[in-house]
Amino acid sequence: MEPNGDRSSTPTVNPEPSTLFEAIKSAKIAVETVVDDWLETYKRDRETGFLELINFIVCSCGCQGVVTPEMFRDLQNSEIIQQLTEQFKEDSSEYPLSLSTRPWRRFRAGFCELLTAVVQRCQYSIIYDEFLMGSLISFLISLTDSQVRAFRHTSTLAAMKVMSALVKVALGVSVHQENNLRQYEAERSKGPGRRATEKLEALMVKRQELREQQEEIESMMNAIFKGVFVHRYRFEGERQQTPGIAVWCRDVVPDIRAICMEELGTWMKTYAASFLTDSYLKYIGWTLYDKQWEVRLQCVKALQGLYGHRDTAAHMELFTRRFKTRMVSMVLDKELSVAVEVVKLLTLMLENMEEALTDEDCQSVYPVVFVSNRPLATAAGIFLYRRLLDPQQGAGVDASHDRDNRTFFHVLLTFFIEIELHEHAAYLVDSLWDCAGPRLRDWETISALLLEESPAEVLGDQQEKALVEILAASVVQAAEGQPPVGREPAKKPSSRERKVQMEERIRLTHCLIPALPKLLGKFSADAEKAAPLLEVLCCFDLSIYCTGRLEKHLELVLEQLEEVVQKHTEQTVLEAASRALHALCDPELALQRHGDRVRSRLADQLADKFNQEVTEMLQASSLDEEEVYSMAATLKRISILFNAHDLTPWQLFDPCTQLLQRAVDTGEVPPQVLVPTITCLYFHILWELSCLPSTDVPEEQLQSLKTKVITFCSLCHSCLSDVDTGIREQVHRNLEGWEEMEPALMPSPSLCSQAFRVLSDLLLVLGPRLPEDGREELAPLVLRPDAELQSQLAAFLMDHVFYPAYSHEQLLATEDSESRIEELHRRRVLLAGFCKLIIYGVLELSAASDVFKHYTKFYSDYGDIIKETLSLTRQIDRQEWARTLLLSLQQLMTELLHQEGPDIRVSEAFPEIRDLARRFSLFFSLHQLRSRPLLLNIHREGILFAFQKIPGSEPGSPPLNLPFLEVLSEFSPCVLRPDKALLLTYLDKVSREQLGVLAPGDTGQWHPLVTYRNSLQPQDEGGTGESSRGAAPTPHRTKRPRLEGP
Repeated sequence: MEPNGDRSSTPTVNPEPSTLFEAIKSAKIAVETVVDDWLETYKRDRETGFLELINFIVCSCGCQGVVTPEMFRDLQNSEIIQQLTEQFKEDSSEYPLSLSTRPWRRFRAGFCELLTAVVQRCQYSIIYDEFLMGSLISFLISLTDSQVRAFRHTSTLAAMKVMSALVKVALGVSVHQENNLRQYEAERSKGPGRRATEKLEALMVKRQELREQQEEIESMMNAIFKGVFVHRYRFEGERQQTPGIAVWCRDVVPDIRAICMEELGTWMKTYAASFLTDSYLKYIGWTLYDKQWEVRLQCVKALQGLYGHRDTAAHMELFTRRFKTRMVSMVLDKELSVAVEVVKLLTLMLENMEEALTDEDCQSVYPVVFVSNRPLATAAGIFLYRRLLDPQQGAGVDASHDRDNRTFFHVLLTFFIEIELHEHAAYLVDSLWDCAGPRLRDWETISALLLEESPAEVLGDQQEKALVEILAASVVQAAEGQPPVGREPAKKPSSRERKVQMEERIRLTHCLIPALPKLLGKFSADAEKAAPLLEVLCCFDLSIYCTGRLEKHLELVLEQLEEVVQKHTEQTVLEAASRALHALCDPELALQRHGDRVRSRLADQLADKFNQEVTEMLQASSLDEEEVYSMAATLKRISILFNAHDLTPWQLFDPCTQLLQRAVDTGEVPPQVLVPTITCLYFHILWELSCLPSTDVPEEQLQSLKTKVITFCSLCHSCLSDVDTGIREQVHRNLEGWEEMEPALMPSPSLCSQAFRVLSDLLLVLGPRLPEDGREELAPLVLRPDAELQSQLAAFLMDHVFYPAYSHEQLLATEDSESRIEELHRRRVLLAGFCKLIIYGVLELSAASDVFKHYTKFYSDYGDIIKETLSLTRQIDRQEWARTLLLSLQQLMTELLHQEGPDIRVSEAFPEIRDLARRFSLFFSLHQLRSRPLLLNIHREGILFAFQKIPGSEPGSPPLNLPFLEVLSEFSPCVLRPDKALLLTYLDKVSREQLGVLAPGDTGQWHPLVTYRNSLQPQDEGGTGESSRGAAPTPHRTKRPRLEGP
């Protein structure tokens, strides 16, 4: 019963609704006013008022029953609840507290507020009348023992809120007692002449009254705790992993246990003198092992309130010794929200119980700064900063800010080097950004440390490398304001935050412009240090070079950049240099000419050197290693620069084509030269394509580009065709013992992979969608792969993607797991490139069968890619998509028949084909009406395939493809009942036409036919129908009130 009148999702309230329930549900009257009105009713007739409160609680359970005055006078609580249970005619398992819609969340808050207000308004007299609280507590205790979840859940929440309110009352009484005692002692200390006897007697009477009130309240709290709270945790004989901790029988509803833990934490903070004892703390400790994360989360939050203050943390020593191991282990809790709160809890323990955590405990938290979840990593960063990195812990009062930060960076470098778990400085910086951001943005100190010449202060090589990475990560974080790749992006910055970010970018530019040339001059020979420093340049506000009259620093940086390109061949540093040069060549920059000059000089030098080396190679009969290395290095530099810069004016296409043609003709050119050659040709075509005018394209220019495209594609096709056919045979021979394959015979990932990658990208760029968006003049450039090329691309997938690979367990067990993971990533990129050709219409949809048929076998490696391809291709043409699924199964069936012969049903691969069909069938299960024609076509074509005659087969023998009917039966559960009858008729017709007679009965050879026929039988006819799942229909049952054990 929703407050807006919707009665479809909640139980119906009784015909005589509770006034309190209606008032709280409507939320139109203040709770204080509702309680005042109820209090007037109670004062006039306490039985009527009490029953109104009781019926409010019963009604809040979703029960239609009403506690009448006769029931209250004549029956025990257990008998009343039994009658209410019998009247609990719920239409669903939902009740007000179980609903999460906004009106019912508001009702829950009002429910708790009303019970709290009742106790608070009655705290001075009515709660001591020996009727209200005793009767209410007794009734709630009886309700919490009910087997009806709604009763138990609602009454537990009510009892806990009443208990919390009583705790506050008890605290107030305790304060009054202390004040009374002080007044009494002050009065008694006066001299006999000044002492007021009547006042002393009044204070004595008041003290006795307060003592009695305290005892009565404690009696109420004790009754609730033992009658409600403790019953949620009854001991059993088993033991937990931690010695001395017993397993308890928990309430089956997690929310009930979470309520208990939340309120227990409130009691301990509110009235520590009474509740902050080991007899109560043990319940929180035991519940840290709860299986439900919501309950564990409430335990951790309750402990945060206790460890967050030194005075309460001082009482936690025994608890800490007993449960510290569990709290530290929860850093790795599978629920991330719990792990975040646990790290915050350990941080509070650091601050308020200095010696509680040992170095070993802290070592369990430190690696969390590298996890992908940003909230958890940030919490761990705060822990790391508080424990290890805060230099003020040991600094003297006269320590300067610069000295503090130097200490901070020295400690941070030591940690980063010794952690030996990750080398990702960006993740460490992002984790520390919220707590140590100002220190990480101290660019002057970082630069001074890196340029330090004093032998006493100079850093080691590892420290320099780590600090350069931290500098680059800090600059990127400050300039972009986003976490590193792999962590969820931060919230969208406000306009004020963007302004601060822009100011910080300007500040870091001013600080680092003078230092960057010096840093590059010192570390340009080290590629691992030069690459991050060049990344720093890309984060500058480059206009400051001009506005700040800092052209001399720009010239120095460009000199160092040019030297880095000429000196190094590592891809990382060359890519960083290319990006930095691209930023400096931005046409919008006033000083763009400086970057253009350096780029032209580099291109001239590299082009001249390459042309000379190509000429020598084409004329020479053989090459030595130095010549090969020199040409490979030159081509690598050119290919990386080509990615970001238009080098087409240097006319590199023809010499690269000659070099690649020489390799295709003679096979004498080594792969390390050919890979960057293919890359250069690819970028050359893309740059020419991007430079074509949008309209009135010259015919000569268009024809020239088309000739280059055809030439390049032909050469790439040749590179794919040159794969040693022995590789494929060796792969297929070693499907079981593939790990024994010789490394030299494994498919080479270099030349063939690069040819496949650029060819698939070029087919995509020059695909059918090229002439769209008003570029019809480019239609002659559309590249359509012929049948031979499509076949070659599919064969490449078999050789380089769908070959047996390490499982995830083997990856973790191997010493070279990192390279294996990189290999898996490379193969995923190749597969994604092929799938894009299908999705964008470059290849026919039927070509996807070469991918779909590996869905289950390679699910752990490529499952996400293939599933997405299945979903996207279904939107292109549903009929052709369904045929492609069937084609995938038919291809697997045919391959298995060639390998195993007719007895394929006993093969281990046959259940895998059925499993693949089952996975395919899931795509038809949601929209059965829409998928109806697709399923009918799959079954009809599948039946024809199963009964296909094979030349030379014996008359009367089952068709060779007959086991395919078992595969086809996996689609039967998705077929509508009328269509099953049609398919049975069609099955009989085809079997009669193909075999001459109706299919025989249940014999061993015809078992697939029997299985398929049974899968098409309606499940409620005769009970003989056997679906592929074997699931029997479940009879309908009328819902009853949910009865559960505690």
